[in-house]
Amino acid sequence: MADIERMEIKQRMSKIVKHNGTVYLCGQVGNRGDSIEEQTKECLRRIDALLDQAGTDRTRILQAIVWLADMADFDAMNSVWDAWVPEGHAPARACGEAKLASPELKVEIIITAAC
Repeated sequence: MADIERMEIKQRMSKIVKHNGTVYLCGQVGNRGDSIEEQTKECLRRIDALLDQAGTDRTRILQAIVWLADMADFDAMNSVWDAWVPEGHAPARACGEAKLASPELKVEIIITAAC
């Protein structure tokens, strides 16, 4: 049985969990109050940093789950997302609308990647 490695462990959650060659990141958000584009950029910057800490990168992303507070932001979020995803490495992805943890948050992204 493969070991489970947890990184940046807090009481409620770990930011990174590695198991059996797979990296699971907790949901990442941007800075409250910023535009959808700026929140998406910050969210993706944080994802890059966590992937690096886990020993992988965005070319190894298997799946992304994107939550938007308002689907009206879909195109604006995708303009940032599309520039960030390396060509030929688009992950399986879902995008939906959800009430996020704070009314100032516009986007949250959850990533699963290979090590």
